[in-house]
Amino acid sequence: MFVLGIDPGLTRCGFGVIESDLSELESFRAVRAGVIESEHTMDVEKRLGFLVTEMSQLLEECQPDAVVVEKVFFQRNAKTAIPVAQASGIAVGIAASRGITVRQFTAQQVKMAVTGYGAADKLQVQTMVATLCHLREIPKPPDAADALALAMTYCMVERVERKYVVTP
Repeated sequence: MFVLGIDPGLTRCGFGVIESDLSELESFRAVRAGVIESEHTMDVEKRLGFLVTEMSQLLEECQPDAVVVEKVFFQRNAKTAIPVAQASGIAVGIAASRGITVRQFTAQQVKMAVTGYGAADKLQVQTMVATLCHLREIPKPPDAADALALAMTYCMVERVERKYVVTP
């Protein structure tokens, strides 16, 4: 199974593709990771259009079985949350329009799944991503590592749900 994780952002949108065999615990292979970047000087409308184009191309190239996007959560700064929500909506909408399974997880859910500690710091999450994917170093930039962590979370949750959820 191939899972595309998206760490949404308008200036930097992280992405990471994981291959995983859901029948095996901790079977993760990082296939691809990076960021989609747009110039902060561009009009928001052009940046969103650019993100649509780049995200569509990414989905076409990767052909994921599922897409997981970080759930937007903010407490203080609505000004920064709005562009993140716009980028998130693009990722969710494009994937859903193609019939791809889409899930969203909060940062705390990702930290809990990847490190076992819901208040883990970024370095702890990044270190576990590298460890679980058998990488020699932490994926860079951090947005890419976060996206891989999102994809890994999907695989972990899906594995548990398939094992313990009884369908009638």
